[in-house]
Amino acid sequence: MNDGLERQGHATLDLGSRVAKARKIERLLDLPSSHQKILEVGTGAGGIAHYFAVHADVPRTVEAVDVKDQRQVKEGYSFTVVSSTTLPFPEDSFDAVISNHVIEHVGDREAQIHHLTEIARVLKAEGCAYLAVPSRWMLVEPHYGLPFLSWLPRGWRSAYLRLAKRGHHYDCEPLQLYELEDLVRKAGLTCENVSLRAFRTLIELERPRGLLARLACLPDRWLEWLNPLAPTHVCLLRRDSRH
Repeated sequence: MNDGLERQGHATLDLGSRVAKARKIERLLDLPSSHQKILEVGTGAGGIAHYFAVHADVPRTVEAVDVKDQRQVKEGYSFTVVSSTTLPFPEDSFDAVISNHVIEHVGDREAQIHHLTEIARVLKAEGCAYLAVPSRWMLVEPHYGLPFLSWLPRGWRSAYLRLAKRGHHYDCEPLQLYELEDLVRKAGLTCENVSLRAFRTLIELERPRGLLARLACLPDRWLEWLNPLAPTHVCLLRRDSRH
C-alpha cells in the first residue's frame, strides 16, 4: 500500500513545541473523566505521548507507534515500531487516537485510507480521534520550506525540489479539505472540522505576537471565510454508527 517512493523522516524533534502541541490536542479531544487509553500514531520525539502519560488528573495508559525510533523522551508510555499503516492492537482498544501530521507521510490514497480505517478499528465506539494534516493550499510547504510547492501538479513537485536543491522527490501527500473528508467517510468515520477552534486554542495557550495575534482579533465569521487558506486541517473523528 504505497506509491513506491522512499519516504524521508520528517518528525519534529523539538520537544518544547511538542508540549505546546499536546496541550492544544488535550483541549480539543473529548476525553472521558475515568481511566483513559490513548494511542499516538507517529510519535516522533515522543513529546506528545510523554505529555499525555504524565500530565493528567486521571490515570492514563498511553501507547505510541512509529516506523522509526527517534524518541528523545521515553518515560511513561509504551512504544512499538511498526512497518506499515497496520496498528498492532485489537479492535475497540482506545478512548482517543492522535494522528498529528502523519497521514501525508504514509503513502498513496490507498495507504491513507488504510491509516484511517485502522484508526476506526482500534477506536472505541464512543472514542474520539484527533487528526491534523497540512492543507495542499498552504503558502509555504513546511517539510521543505518552499513556497507553493504543494500547489503544483503532483508530477511537477519533485522537479521543483531538485531545482531548489532541497531533495530529489516530494514524498508527502497534503490534502484538500474535500479529499480529507472523502477519505474519512470511506474509512467509516465522521469528521468534525475544528480548525477554527484549534486556532483559538493555540492563541489562548501560546499568546503569539505578529501576524497570528492580528488574525486572532478577527471575528469567527471572517476566519471561517479564510479557512480554505489555513495551513492545516484539524479534525475530530468518530466512528460512524451507520457502519
